Amino acid sequence: MSIPPPPFPFDVPLDVLRRRASAKWRVFDDDVLPLWVAEMDAHPSDEVLAAVAHAMTTGDTGYAVASPYIDALRGFAEDRWSWRIAPEQALLVPDVMQGAMEALGTVTGPGDAVVVTPPVYPPFFGFLHHHRRRIVEAPLDGDLRLDLDGLERAFADATAEGPAALLLCNPQNPTGTVHTREELAAVAELAARFAVQVVADEIHAPLVLPGADFVPYLTVPGGDRGIALQSASKGWNLAGLKAAIAVFGDEVADRRAQIPEVVTHGASHLGTIAHTAAFRDARGWLDAAIAMIVDNRTRFAEALAAQVPDARYRPGAATYLAWVDLREAGFGDDPATLLREKARLAVNPGLDFGTGGTGHVRVNLATAPAIVDDAVARIASIQL
Repeated sequence: MSIPPPPFPFDVPLDVLRRRASAKWRVFDDDVLPLWVAEMDAHPSDEVLAAVAHAMTTGDTGYAVASPYIDALRGFAEDRWSWRIAPEQALLVPDVMQGAMEALGTVTGPGDAVVVTPPVYPPFFGFLHHHRRRIVEAPLDGDLRLDLDGLERAFADATAEGPAALLLCNPQNPTGTVHTREELAAVAELAARFAVQVVADEIHAPLVLPGADFVPYLTVPGGDRGIALQSASKGWNLAGLKAAIAVFGDEVADRRAQIPEVVTHGASHLGTIAHTAAFRDARGWLDAAIAMIVDNRTRFAEALAAQVPDARYRPGAATYLAWVDLREAGFGDDPATLLREKARLAVNPGLDFGTGGTGHVRVNLATAPAIVDDAVARIASIQL
């Protein structure tokens, strides 16, 4: 029987948060308010907690088995997104970025090009550099949406000297943009025309907010040539319990076999148990978290408009991340450094997200309302 979710998953006192040992709370000094890395300041779901506790107390701490996790994702995807995933399409991988690199490796090699759409998740750049891929940028347009003309030019550049791929962020981190079915179908058409392999990082898919619909890339016309990565990591705050699923479109099913079985060994058994419980049993907790994200997003927008009127913030339709433009407020090209040094507020520097990040910061809103208020007050305290 499902356990009722807590009404306020993010209602964790600051003194309790400061005792946490994760990166969010240990990288900076104790007087810094950390709203940077994508960790939620949340109580765990009772269902996930019970599943992991049962494994630990019974000594179930061996190697991972993929099938329960895959089945849980399949059920969630069909119920929430009307997406039917066949078991043979899915492969357990250590986490989304490791899975994405394995998927990219079925098509590209060192020196080949991978297109990205900045501003976008900084590890895209780090992993691609590490794997010696040539990065081709197709920046988002002025409305923070996919620029299809820019993608066409990027695909032409990327494929000029060999095979290429697109590493797509769907929904987009940091902007919270939710790509529409029409946009994704246009991406698929361009990818087919240029023979570009699309690999979609869909880790934030469970966190699409009311009023928007998540569209799995593999469900659009032509999307069956794509590969998607799914995980409960962001939706249920399980980054420390590593596990993800790669889903291969019907037209590229043979590429699943190109990934050696040993890759699945990198997934944590406790991770697969936690993610299975999240997708299968903890949907009420997710809905409660989404409700708090919506409230915090409104709270942040209203407070920022009142206290820092020259800041520019366009709330996204997904994620708990706020992408804030502080250029007109006079914070310079790197406001994150200024905020950390002068206001003792840690946020992600926009510069890390590639083209379009100058003068921006990413702020994590998955926290208590009082902490959101404190963050805005700290931004407003900067006298320029």
